[in-house]
Amino acid sequence: MIEPDWPAPANVLALCTTRAGGFSAAPWDTLNLALHVGDQPASVRANRECLQDHLPPATDIQWLSQVHGTAVVEACRGVPQPEADAVWSRLPGKACAVMTADCLPLLLCSERGDVVAAAHAGWRGLCDGVLEATVDAMGEAPGDLLAWLGPAIGPQAFEVGPEVREGFLAALQHAPEVARCFVPSAGSPGHYLADIYGLARYRLQRLGVSHVYGGGYCTFGDSERFFSYRRDGTTGRMAALILILPG
Repeated sequence: MIEPDWPAPANVLALCTTRAGGFSAAPWDTLNLALHVGDQPASVRANRECLQDHLPPATDIQWLSQVHGTAVVEACRGVPQPEADAVWSRLPGKACAVMTADCLPLLLCSERGDVVAAAHAGWRGLCDGVLEATVDAMGEAPGDLLAWLGPAIGPQAFEVGPEVREGFLAALQHAPEVARCFVPSAGSPGHYLADIYGLARYRLQRLGVSHVYGGGYCTFGDSERFFSYRRDGTTGRMAALILILPG
């Protein structure tokens, strides 16, 4: 498990799994937490039980059916796995979780520790505003929030087409900070290496979220610790989650 290095309140627990320590066979080896990637359901259930053992007793994890969109849901609203890409909660013991294997997992909490959220930010969701939607749903002043950027594909590995760059530039009024997040690819003329961490930081900055941490990983380049869809195709998923501790 990776524990975020950030000054979250003492009553907030956050963590991100790696690919190690589970029961799944290759190519999902070993701590795959996703049921939709072709792995044996029994292995996934055992892996989720392993994750549960690292959490306080009776913690309830809100899983999502992620679709690379901008929908945000409140945890514990009667739908076991709602179709959304972000989830928030004010309930102690209710963990907000997102799964990734190159996309950016982003965790948020208030400085008071009374609201938490998790967002899945692939380039489509990030471009379309999933972070803005998540911050809005939390109902807090952006300046009172802390954000942690979890393991995602790094800027030396994330090659994208020109339409991705144009989409971000159009969405963000051609800001020079956005343009700097795209470097021409030496190996693929007309393509770019994109900095998903830089793009997320800029969008958070525009919102007024100034306390931003993390962002030093590369899932593509670290096959020992991380799943990577871009690298391996058929692979597992890690989970980033956050909760308010009971009591």
